[in-house]
Amino acid sequence: MLDLIRNRLVQAILGSVLFLQIGIWVRNFAVLLFVMEQTNGDAFAISMISVAEYAPMLIFSFIGGTFADRWRPKRTMIWCDVLSAVSVFAVLLTLVLGTWKAVFFTTIISAILSQFSMPSGMKLIKENLPAEQIQPVMSIYQTIFTIFMILGPILGTFVYQKFGIMISIGVMGLAFLLSAGTLSFLPPDRVKVVEKTCTTLRQEMLEGIRYVMGKKILTLLGLCFLAAGLGGGLVQPLGIFLVTERLGLPKESLQWLLTFNGIGMLIGGIVVMIFAKAIAPQKLLAFGMFIAAICIVISGLSTIPWLTYLINLFMGLVLPCIMIGINMMMMQNSESQFIGRVNGILMPLYTGAMVLSMSVAGLLKETFSLVAMYEAAGVLYIIGLLFLLPLFKMKGDKPHFEHG
Repeated sequence: MLDLIRNRLVQAILGSVLFLQIGIWVRNFAVLLFVMEQTNGDAFAISMISVAEYAPMLIFSFIGGTFADRWRPKRTMIWCDVLSAVSVFAVLLTLVLGTWKAVFFTTIISAILSQFSMPSGMKLIKENLPAEQIQPVMSIYQTIFTIFMILGPILGTFVYQKFGIMISIGVMGLAFLLSAGTLSFLPPDRVKVVEKTCTTLRQEMLEGIRYVMGKKILTLLGLCFLAAGLGGGLVQPLGIFLVTERLGLPKESLQWLLTFNGIGMLIGGIVVMIFAKAIAPQKLLAFGMFIAAICIVISGLSTIPWLTYLINLFMGLVLPCIMIGINMMMMQNSESQFIGRVNGILMPLYTGAMVLSMSVAGLLKETFSLVAMYEAAGVLYIIGLLFLLPLFKMKGDKPHFEHG
């Protein structure tokens, strides 16, 4: 492992991820708390922050992945980070001139560019590392994300409360620039870049849709994604109201809710990594969906802080079951030449459903109670679970992994 960490490519990529996570979490919480103050807690404005973050994932995930295969990855990643920094500093200038709503663009632009940068990073790892080193690197990569699920909310809240929105945005821009600087130490891009010129983007998408629709397992998995996305989107923007209305705590306490969730994810990820091979992926996914549904309902009903925190810890524990179950099922039931497109269809399906329900979550909260919203989300998770039940009668092939 130490030899792997000494690899210049690994150091550059992991260093970039570290700086990006700092920028992203400062962005998430600075924008959230700032908009809360500017709008006096307007539910619609709060929900629009989540839409600004997730909508670009829906629109650009497949497009970004396609172009990442055609462009040179190092150059793509550096330019994405530089453009993110430029956009952040442009927003900072706009704030100085007095237009506070410009903060939404920090989220939108960096979210768009990440859809081009992230698949380029995966391509870079596959092109430059031996097959036996890819899994350890991806484990470290994922661990950084999980650690920031714990530390990110604390960091973002601290920076905003201590220094305000201007310095927070400056930290975002600096983090993106440091990421670009770190990536400059990557080995040069290969001169020969593979370009797909025989088919158009539209043709590739239609071919992928036909493939998914033609496989019952993938179709049912897509319907499960749809229900889970709708349920997740309903409660995604409402966590801060859970803290302020149900628990009667200050809005800054949201960081502790997310921190408990992150701790659960870290523990759950380790446990699932140890035992995943012994459990069928559909069982792993179904278990995660069932426990998550129960936790969401209890979380909405609870008015006791320690119970809500404990429930969010349990939700974190089962999230790796859902994520690993999903990835294993897609890998097992997709031919190698279709894996990218299957992912490009199913993941935007989930994100699209989430964005749709997030878009109306703020308005629905004005009509229905917060408890009703959380109960509805739990029911949607159960509906998603029902789509998985036929999969228990099916047996997928053993998972196989190919490395470029």
